[in-house]
Amino acid sequence: MGNLPRIVVDDWEDTKNTLHLFMQIVGKVRMTLFPKQNHWWHVPLYVSCNGITTRSIPYQDKLVEIAFDFIHHRLVINCSTGATKSFSLQDQSVASFYTNLFANLKEVGIELTINAKPYDVPFSQIPFADDTQHASYDPDAINKYHQIMMFVNSTFEIFHGDYLGKSTPVHLFWHHADLALTRFSGKRAPRLSGGSKADQEAYSHEVISFGFWMGDAVVREPAFYAYAYPEPEKLADIELEIDGATWNTDFGYAMLFYPFENIRSSNDPQGTMLEFLQYAYNIIASASGWDIQDLKRG
Repeated sequence: MGNLPRIVVDDWEDTKNTLHLFMQIVGKVRMTLFPKQNHWWHVPLYVSCNGITTRSIPYQDKLVEIAFDFIHHRLVINCSTGATKSFSLQDQSVASFYTNLFANLKEVGIELTINAKPYDVPFSQIPFADDTQHASYDPDAINKYHQIMMFVNSTFEIFHGDYLGKSTPVHLFWHHADLALTRFSGKRAPRLSGGSKADQEAYSHEVISFGFWMGDAVVREPAFYAYAYPEPEKLADIELEIDGATWNTDFGYAMLFYPFENIRSSNDPQGTMLEFLQYAYNIIASASGWDIQDLKRG
């Protein structure tokens, strides 16, 4: 995948926000059609060699896949009947993307409705069909984004393979556009106080979650995170031994942050990322009372 590019939030924020809304539209299609999975694993999208994909979605007697092709900058719909439709991702507003997607789905025999408005994003509350405001698409920035996501996804997959216990796939949640991986201890967790139905199910068992996102209105740089539920007492008091790693409690719980730039500028980016993930897991799992050795593969 070559040298990892540097990408600054300020330089592509309009494109990032537009793409995020595109992904929410496609993600809601997958969520609506895909059979429900435990912990809402039917909801996410996935990194592919060309971009971002829903993977195969069952619909009546056929399968359909919706994919963002970031190499050719097109939205592609493939159906198991052999039907294929696509349209350019450039020069699209959220409104035109929404209209084009559903028109093309109908042409390949897929008909559905979704809750056609953004879900919990601070930069827009405009219904998709009315949003002509978000219409930015910078192909160079998208190429950098895809290169970074392929690297992070591939490294997460290596980390995923070292765990013997139950684990999520490496998947992209279109809620906050974060690429995430969660490990489970196998034990039931205390009932989560508050939160949505999805939150209640996601945290029904003890977890340690790891993720990566490209930055947002609060965190102004790409970064990794790790956290636990339930959170062990005084987790954020643990002194960290990796330069650049910090505890953040602004969200009401202890989240371990690590800037992507530390990995990008390393002589061994993949090794540095794996070192951070393993370090984060070890300190959080130890504080949580997990049997680290019993859950380690091999």
